[in-house]
Amino acid sequence: MARSPGALRARGIDCLQLGRPHEEDGDVDYRSGFRVAGRDHRAMELARSGAGPVCGGVRTNGVRLRERAGARVGARSVVRQALFRAVAGCRRDLRLSLSEDHLGHQGDRGGLLRGDHLHAGATLRRVWRGADPARHRSRRSRPRGAPHARQERRQARAGIRRAASPRCRGGAGPYRGARRVMLARLLTLAILVVLLAGSFATAQTEEWRAYSADAAGTKYSSLDQINADNAGALRVAWRQSTIPDAIRQDRSVRPPSVVQNTPLMADGRLYVSTALGTVAALDPTTGAVVWFDPLPEGETRRGSASRGVAYWEDRESNDARVIAVVGSSLVAFEARTGARYPSFGVGGEVDLTQGYDTRTVTQFAWRSAPLVANDVVIIGSAMTDFVNETMPARKEMPPGDVRGFDVRTGEQLWIFHTVPQEGEVGNETWLTSPNEDRASWEYTGNTNMWAWPSADEELGYVYLPLSTPTNDYYGGHRPGDNLFAESLVCLDVRTGKRVWHFQAVHHGLWDYDFPAAPNLIDITVEGREIKAVAIVSKQGFTYVFDRETGEPVWPIEERPVSAGTVPGEWYAPTQPFPTKPPPFDQQGVSIDQLIDFTPELRREAEKILAGYVSGPLFTPPTIVEATPDGTKGTIQAPGLVGGADWSGAGVDPETGILYVPTVRTPAVVGLTKSEHPRSNVDFVMRALDIAEGPQGLPLLKPPYGSLVAIDLNAGEIRWRVPNGDGPRDHPAIRHLNLPPLGQAGRVSPLVTSTLVFLGEGVDRGMVLLPEQVGGKQFRAYDKQTGAVVAEVELPGGTSAAPITYVADGKQYIVVAVGWSDMESEWVALALR
Repeated sequence: MARSPGALRARGIDCLQLGRPHEEDGDVDYRSGFRVAGRDHRAMELARSGAGPVCGGVRTNGVRLRERAGARVGARSVVRQALFRAVAGCRRDLRLSLSEDHLGHQGDRGGLLRGDHLHAGATLRRVWRGADPARHRSRRSRPRGAPHARQERRQARAGIRRAASPRCRGGAGPYRGARRVMLARLLTLAILVVLLAGSFATAQTEEWRAYSADAAGTKYSSLDQINADNAGALRVAWRQSTIPDAIRQDRSVRPPSVVQNTPLMADGRLYVSTALGTVAALDPTTGAVVWFDPLPEGETRRGSASRGVAYWEDRESNDARVIAVVGSSLVAFEARTGARYPSFGVGGEVDLTQGYDTRTVTQFAWRSAPLVANDVVIIGSAMTDFVNETMPARKEMPPGDVRGFDVRTGEQLWIFHTVPQEGEVGNETWLTSPNEDRASWEYTGNTNMWAWPSADEELGYVYLPLSTPTNDYYGGHRPGDNLFAESLVCLDVRTGKRVWHFQAVHHGLWDYDFPAAPNLIDITVEGREIKAVAIVSKQGFTYVFDRETGEPVWPIEERPVSAGTVPGEWYAPTQPFPTKPPPFDQQGVSIDQLIDFTPELRREAEKILAGYVSGPLFTPPTIVEATPDGTKGTIQAPGLVGGADWSGAGVDPETGILYVPTVRTPAVVGLTKSEHPRSNVDFVMRALDIAEGPQGLPLLKPPYGSLVAIDLNAGEIRWRVPNGDGPRDHPAIRHLNLPPLGQAGRVSPLVTSTLVFLGEGVDRGMVLLPEQVGGKQFRAYDKQTGAVVAEVELPGGTSAAPITYVADGKQYIVVAVGWSDMESEWVALALR
């Protein structure tokens, strides 16, 4: 049972008596006037702003309406209530004596909902119940001679007919008034439906319901309360430890310096994965713990924080759930209380080591966020694929298959084999090694989806970013192109059947996984509208496809690449190169790309480069030679951390511009014979490190960390700017007064209607990034030019993706931060 550290606040309006309707997307607010935001047509201006608190009110900005007990009432519920009552009112009016002109006493205003009469004391309930607006009009506003509304109702019930108003004579007779009542009610309904339909779209933008804001992976919000004019006034609103005091339960446990969790915001709560590996709900305005899932007695933690959780709700049954991977289990929590659903799996959880139909899996791990699409929970796997000469390197590994589960029951619906089995598409790309009597697909594993997918719920498709097969840098035991490794795969989300696929790397030897979720975006290319999917890569490419068919938007060419010299290795003769957009970072290493701030630094850099094998993109790994003049391995640029990495890209659905952070950190990849007695592969990594430059500076020219804007309509780079100062204060170059060189931190963008927000990253905890990396600045960039609009200093460097939402009328930005000398925490920013 979930525990609450304190009583929940009851937020309600005493005058609201609608029962307890289902919770829905889109909301109304009973605390402000009947206000319509962002509509220019005067007929839509139903109330003047600032009329004071009223019992009835509809807002299109998605602020929640709450009953007395604190339950949220959704806009669709209000529409249903309005529809029911207005239709009932129309039917009741028809049953009344049609000789009475109900609206004849009200002038031209009739039954139309007007803002000038929706003030304190005039509630929407009167409209919803189909009441005569004249009943609630002040005596002064009633036309002279009009009888009291109570007398009118008494006369109607008694069947007393009054003479028709002069307004009705000579026209439609006594029926004219009834028709006007009905027309007024229908017009009222039309206005309500239009306004509330607008609120459905807007409400989603006021929350952050998926890891990347939505199933499309946009990382975009249309909120603009924080904008270029005031972003400099952002201040810390609250801070919360990644192991809040309320959930430590007297354990002497400290949070780590770095946590990569990104919260969700839905239905007035933040949902997080804590550094204990458990799930909790926070108040979005204070960061206080609302509920948490306690650890069993005697257990200190369930692992580390995952990168995210998922949120799902059934609008018909009022069922809202938080879905998370906790340890090796898939768990469903009741979103409002934190209780586990007993009908989901066994006692609220599903054992994820079960359900693999080809090989036994004894351990399961996955740190990314689940995705829920079309009532299916999609999760990947993260079977260990990192080995070196001190570890047992086995060619037999568990598969990194992707699975879909029923969000209500936890039943496994399908499994997609990332290493195709016999008879499946792609199986023929796994050849038999000369030293084997079985095909490589029979024992090779990994090929994980360690990142998270994206989905188009209208098409019913989910898009999987897949990674490298067993042993990232040596593949002599797995000859062939090795589908579906390092591929983007489109599946039918309900069945798990493959729709189309694209392989970005044939027979991967560089750890060039697809590291982050694809971005789904509608674009216009040469007048042709395309439902597109774009995915950025470690090697600095952006691949763009028609997401329905898998056809590339621009040609992707197979170009010859170099073969290597490692004995027993199998080399693909070509690799795919997109023709557009251009690469967003440097590819390959040559002398011309070395640091040249001073002649001395350039000479030192050339000497360093001479000790390695270097060349263009896809230069393969080499064996480390243990001699004074021997090679130290291959310099790989981009390195295994990109280019782009798990932080991914954000996209503006209004403009089709994609924003991708990138780092320029080349890696050294060297192979050696495995000396471990339990290894059965020929070669493993010996050297895997950063290619350091002279005097502790980078080896290559700047920028070392950039934000790049790519126009997906044109396939062109709009602008590129360095993100942060980088090492320009280094003693060897301080005197040069260089411009910003870019910070090589691993950071994720937040895209809003006018700005792009980006941190600088942490100083530790990220794989294969330089020392003294990261920074505590959080910047707002102009989306059109890349100019820095504002920056704010955080308590630590950003270690996860930021989110934004509105709570109690205020926009917040929340992000996880950390630093080597602090405990990780979530920090919320808001305007003063």
